[in-house]
Amino acid sequence: MQTTIGRSVRITGIGLHTGCQVSLQLQPAPEDTGIVFRRVDLQNFEIEALRERVSRLVLATTLTKRGVTLWTVEHVLSALYGLGLSNLYIDIDSLEVPILDGSAGPFVESVLEAGIREQSKERNFLKIQQSFSLKQGDKLISIEPSSTFRITYEIDFTHPLIGYQSLDVEITPESYSREIAFARTFGFYAEVEDMLKKGLIRGGSFENAVVLSETSIMNGELRAPDEFVRHKILDLIGDVSLCGFPLIGHIRARKAGHALHTDLATALTRNPKLCSKVTESELISQVSNF
Repeated sequence: MQTTIGRSVRITGIGLHTGCQVSLQLQPAPEDTGIVFRRVDLQNFEIEALRERVSRLVLATTLTKRGVTLWTVEHVLSALYGLGLSNLYIDIDSLEVPILDGSAGPFVESVLEAGIREQSKERNFLKIQQSFSLKQGDKLISIEPSSTFRITYEIDFTHPLIGYQSLDVEITPESYSREIAFARTFGFYAEVEDMLKKGLIRGGSFENAVVLSETSIMNGELRAPDEFVRHKILDLIGDVSLCGFPLIGHIRARKAGHALHTDLATALTRNPKLCSKVTESELISQVSNF
């Protein structure tokens, strides 16, 4: 069934790239609303969390509608998708979602504290019907039919503390909360000056990202040895949530990023041969007949 948050919850913090202080409130929404951002500083101007609103993909996913912009939406969207939320208003008083600790963990904790309320209408899913892939140089993303939502992700960095990492995980609210939500965004100290010159990471700090020097982590311990690939999966989930419906399929990604993630979401929403919309009861019936 469709779901929404049990009660309103407020989250405050700083924007990673803008450096702006921001207050965000997760609000219950009726059936069939989907996930909708409301810029309360601009008379509740609504920006739907859909692929057609994506406008910029430099180190984060940005949505724009009629000139109104919202930066760095992927972590909160990842948390909501991972927990299985269908309908939510996200009221925000600035132009960037707060980065918090660089993971989706604080969003997950806030939702679980507020509770998840089941609604009366069935949820629709996008079930993958045929395999599809996209490639950019050595970057690759593909999706194929599956009975569940599964992700296999590979990364390969020259940095000695990252190197090659891979993870395969079936995404459920339980596995997302346990294995993915805690993973923080990461960056390289050598790139900080250049990114600041480009107007990026003005709110970045040792408190909201894993920061790597040439040979070490500069701000404490990793939360898991493969935290880096886990965060890539976190980002991917937030980006493909822009399809507007939960997926039933197996995504494989290698060295991909926001651009390929959202290109996949675009393909799935524009090509009816790749997937079909099915209800939860139809999914159960298909599994029973298998």
